[in-house]
Amino acid sequence: MDRTAQLTASAPHHEIAYDPPSILSNDPASVHVTAARVLAENWTGTSTVPSRRLYPHQWSWDSAFVAIGLRHLSPLRAQVELETLLAAQWADGRIPHIVFNPSVPLDAYFPSPDFWRSSTAGRAAGAPRTVQTSGIVQPPVHALAAWLVHLADPGLSRSRSFLAGVYPRLAAWHRYLLHRRDLGGGGLVSVVHPWEQGMDNSPCWDAPLARVTPAPARSFRRADLDHGAAEDRPTDLDYGRYVRLATEYRDAGYADRTREFAVEDPAFNALLIASEHALARIAQELGATGTARHARAERLTAALVDRLWDPERGIFLCRDLLGGGLIPERSVSGLVPLLLPELPRTTAAALVRTLTGPHFGTATRLVPSYDLLGEAFDPHRYWRGPAWFNTGWLLERGLREHGEGARADALAEAVVRTAAASGFAEYVDPHTGEACGAAGFSWTAALALDLHHRRQAPPGEPHGSRNTQHGQSMDKS
Repeated sequence: MDRTAQLTASAPHHEIAYDPPSILSNDPASVHVTAARVLAENWTGTSTVPSRRLYPHQWSWDSAFVAIGLRHLSPLRAQVELETLLAAQWADGRIPHIVFNPSVPLDAYFPSPDFWRSSTAGRAAGAPRTVQTSGIVQPPVHALAAWLVHLADPGLSRSRSFLAGVYPRLAAWHRYLLHRRDLGGGGLVSVVHPWEQGMDNSPCWDAPLARVTPAPARSFRRADLDHGAAEDRPTDLDYGRYVRLATEYRDAGYADRTREFAVEDPAFNALLIASEHALARIAQELGATGTARHARAERLTAALVDRLWDPERGIFLCRDLLGGGLIPERSVSGLVPLLLPELPRTTAAALVRTLTGPHFGTATRLVPSYDLLGEAFDPHRYWRGPAWFNTGWLLERGLREHGEGARADALAEAVVRTAAASGFAEYVDPHTGEACGAAGFSWTAALALDLHHRRQAPPGEPHGSRNTQHGQSMDKS
């Protein structure tokens, strides 16, 4: 049991009692102390909110990244983070992108539960009756998170049957994506809303969104502008289009079929592939074979290269299924597949060149979310240029996966240093490190904590290096 969190071992499964100050004591490392404080302050008793004011509910891929950091403070709390999220899974297998806290006022966040109407509009898709959720999804990083959490304390994990409990739900989640979201027929998963991909207002969405008639501005009120600067957030026009797409998806009973927006995204699919490898390892831990899942991951990697790789640009691109081809915008999403072990050597080498070249790597503290040379680049507006810490964490793993240890070390150092200096900001100006968005952001703290602990690992312990034969991870950090 990890004593740094002073967890109550006898606490009910649905709630963990702990003493926040004890998390912070007896550790001179300031990054550990300050990151742990953020995670303590954002803990609700069963899960972690991304930000108390701006995002007061549980978010899907946020919780996966948070669990990866929490494993260094309390493997138990990290396990409960994922179990709480998975308890809100729909019967069709989807994991909703928001699980709403009923104690939070409806006007604290938009779109709120009364917009999504999950228990009624989502009834045919098997939305839960006892909790309100959104109806869309987010990137599938959950199985990777579950595997890393297990490795943090295998004894605790086995004693609680953690992997045995989450494996069927994670397998159902992947089935949903692979069987219901292959809208292009080429084997890759499609997103049906920009919010699903997680990089909400990326310039990659500008062309597909141009087809969407925005909802009238008077039909909704943006709660995000109460807590964030308008110049850092998506425009009203974009938001109106987001609302229109979500409304039509809801009114169709959350049925998955091609409408006005259907895009194959490289990061979303790369995270699914990485999680397929993780599911294979979980299956092996549970006494089954992971061969079929590793083979599926390899097939998906081949499909990703075939459908989304642009050798001339040296980056993966999004494919607009309704607009007739690849979207010629370079975004950090196109670099995330670097974390996949089966990438062709030439493809991985080209990605490293793009990552370190003028489009993403010139005179920046962290990797920007969009092409530095692109016409739409904006260093402060959400996913149109600022640097985000979760993509930095993913790219650090990718660099290490493909033998770029020195570059991975430098990126890890930059992520940790910038996260701490910014007050664990939601995102930062890639050139200056100036904090943008919410302060005390949970995944920033969690992933800085993870990189900090892995950088402090004693000599001889694994530091992200992996034996990639059959996708088998040897990273115990």
